[in-house]
Amino acid sequence: MSGDGRESEGGEEEVRGARRIPGPRGAADDLDLESVPLPPLPPPGPAAPAGSVPEQSVPEPPAPEQSVPEPPEAPEALMTSVPDLPHRVLKALLGAWALSACSAEETAAVEEHLTACAPCADEALRLRDAVGLLHTDGSLDLDPTLRSRVIDGCLGRRPARIPVPEWAAPYDAETARLDALLRDIGDSEWHAPVRLRWFEEEREVSRRTTVAGVIGHLTAVDGLLSAALGLDDPLGGGEAPLDPTERTERYWSSKRRPPTRAVREPWRAQSHELIRTASFAGRNVAETSVSYGAFALPLQDAALDRAFECWVHGGDIADAVDYPYEAPSAAHLHRMIDLAARLLPAAVAGRRRSGLAGPAKDLVTAGAPGRSVHLEIEGHGGGDWYIALDSPAALGSPERAVAQVALDGVEFCRLAAGHISPVEAAAGQEGDREAIRDVLFAAASLSRL
Repeated sequence: MSGDGRESEGGEEEVRGARRIPGPRGAADDLDLESVPLPPLPPPGPAAPAGSVPEQSVPEPPAPEQSVPEPPEAPEALMTSVPDLPHRVLKALLGAWALSACSAEETAAVEEHLTACAPCADEALRLRDAVGLLHTDGSLDLDPTLRSRVIDGCLGRRPARIPVPEWAAPYDAETARLDALLRDIGDSEWHAPVRLRWFEEEREVSRRTTVAGVIGHLTAVDGLLSAALGLDDPLGGGEAPLDPTERTERYWSSKRRPPTRAVREPWRAQSHELIRTASFAGRNVAETSVSYGAFALPLQDAALDRAFECWVHGGDIADAVDYPYEAPSAAHLHRMIDLAARLLPAAVAGRRRSGLAGPAKDLVTAGAPGRSVHLEIEGHGGGDWYIALDSPAALGSPERAVAQVALDGVEFCRLAAGHISPVEAAAGQEGDREAIRDVLFAAASLSRL
């Protein structure tokens, strides 16, 4: 068909016999026939007298030379009037037709046109499919991975001039995911109760707070990284404590602490400033020491620790407000598990000094292979780690493994966060039971407020 609506020479053959597209009508199954009123019956009359009904006879066919009379025309009320509209008008009506917004005459004209115009018929089908998408019953929640996929696509086309360091990527991703959750909750949900859980020695402890209180806790502990990078400490610096629990208590007791969604902006601005400063500082900043009071971590491990805690507390908030919250990506989860596995030998030694772990059985020189537990992490972010038992300076070795314990990746992280007990965590155990117990309880001891 040409642009003015006239059919091309082959157009008639192309659309002849094409299936007519029906208009939007209700299905017969949608009608409740019992609720449709029936027309009233005529009143009964007297019986017809005998002989009053003439006999019916079959009419004789007309003679060949006679013409058959035309049937009488139907009344105008019973005929459907199809207006003769130009092509451009009918094409403009396709959208309204797909939405069932045309009058009866316009609907008849459009449907008549669709049987003779292939381009308009194709367009009508596309519009009808589009209308179906307007009434979807699917979830309107965005895919949690949408942000990372969009950013990856953008950076693939135009790489960042100053990229985020690889070691800071998990912290960047987890703060962004938690911020997306916080943007999606209402004002009243900031007061929803949240129970923070962790292990002290061999018992589970907890602390009750609110969603706003959790964000305040993250802000206070993230301030340790800010101070290490020369940025402002949210607690004012100077006399601010280094222990994460003491910093959190100081922040919660401060009169300046806003108990509402107003805590979100300072926390998010602080995380942005941390990532930006680390990106501009270059490679050497990764080894900058971050003091937690009783221990210290290089900045690259401290950022990974903060990413882990951001994910864990994001899950606590999501549980409190009934919001879906997935685990980190496999690559980021693997790095978090690796950090916990590297901290386990020192945790076992610390528990041994407190009398909570078994005595060392085979001391070796620093860097030499020692007795080990094979930690097999399955599923998401999994891998194999060998945990030295008798000294933090010993080297974990598969040849010196005395036991093996298997756990799911997310379950191991929940154990390290103090959200499940060591007894509940182990999926498979084999070998020295005392060594397995020491490693599992040491993993739980990594948790803190």
